[in-house]
Amino acid sequence: MNYTGEEGPIPDWRYAREHIEHRSERKRGDADIRVEWAVEAWSDPIGVLMDPDPKSHSGRGVRVIGYSPSAGFVITVTAVRDGEELWGTSAWKANRADLRIYEGVQ
Repeated sequence: MNYTGEEGPIPDWRYAREHIEHRSERKRGDADIRVEWAVEAWSDPIGVLMDPDPKSHSGRGVRVIGYSPSAGFVITVTAVRDGEELWGTSAWKANRADLRIYEGVQ
């Protein structure tokens, strides 16, 4: 794990926008996540970067736990590398385990 504070690519959300913005339709009680919030969380200068994502099956996944000022809460964001591209895959309001990780590095 390390901080996201360095400049880097922002995931492209063109294929997963609907997935994150309508999360509550699939998972009752979950928050819908706007792409803008996911980008803010991804860009959090004190966010936590997990590269590779420890839960990635392909080994190409990247996970960031970061704060979105517009949302007002911490968001977990996942993306996958495909060559030079970085594709956003999912985002959700951080769970207790992710919050502990985020708060532990602050």
